[in-house]
Amino acid sequence: MQLKLGLPKGSLQEATFKMFKKAGYSISVGSRSYFPSIDDSEIKIILLRAQEMSRYVEDGVLDCGLTGKDWIMENESNVTEVLDLVYGKQGKNPVRWVLAVPNGSDIKTAKDLQGKRIATEVVGLTRQYLEKNGVTADIEFSWGATEVKAPSLVDAIVELTETGSSLKANNLKIIDTVVESTTKLIANNDSWKDPWKKKKMQTIALLLKAALSAVSKVGLKMNVAEKNLKKVTEVLPALKRPTISSLSEDGWVAVETVVEERIVREIVPKLKDAGAEGIIEYPLNKVIL
Repeated sequence: MQLKLGLPKGSLQEATFKMFKKAGYSISVGSRSYFPSIDDSEIKIILLRAQEMSRYVEDGVLDCGLTGKDWIMENESNVTEVLDLVYGKQGKNPVRWVLAVPNGSDIKTAKDLQGKRIATEVVGLTRQYLEKNGVTADIEFSWGATEVKAPSLVDAIVELTETGSSLKANNLKIIDTVVESTTKLIANNDSWKDPWKKKKMQTIALLLKAALSAVSKVGLKMNVAEKNLKKVTEVLPALKRPTISSLSEDGWVAVETVVEERIVREIVPKLKDAGAEGIIEYPLNKVIL
């Protein structure tokens, strides 16, 4: 039996492959191939645009797949959401579909869109947003280069952004967030009811979650004289409690823990002052809580 798994082709492809590598799965693909190989004979991978993924999962062509919450909403797909995965091509942050207008525009809020023209790739999401705000406007599908269409062709755009830098470069300002989106591992409803497939998907979800949990963390290991142990452990902000084990030399122990990478530069001098020696920092692939 095989699990048919859809992975996003395009901007998220590289980040997705790296995440799976950390989770323990090695994926390789040719430049023109839509069928990558993976070192797990029970999984068959197909590369698809994230925009299409939820439709193929809903229809059962795929058992599961990775796509954005935004595209699930855009396609109004009836699928099972297995796991929320906050990652992207720019880093570990959600993305946003935002309403943007040219600098100097009279449009200040959604209410000001009444009777205006909006360009976007997510026509359904934009329609839902306008209905929520009680506004009627002309929404046109944009095939690309949406940022350059305002103000010469449209009054406003709804566009995807992680940092907002591209919008600023095109003299546009954000006036509202239409929807915030993260990547989801989704399953076909019937596949989720199949015991073997469900277990396989749960295993993938566990390992992916562990890989993402490890992204911002590192391991720290050090030797400490027992007389300094209390001072050293007071410095450490461990996930739970540090692991302490005896060394062959009497009066000394090894201390090991996991911390946020961003605080390492702050606590290492404090650990040294508290009596820690032989401090080692090492990367992590997975953190399973």
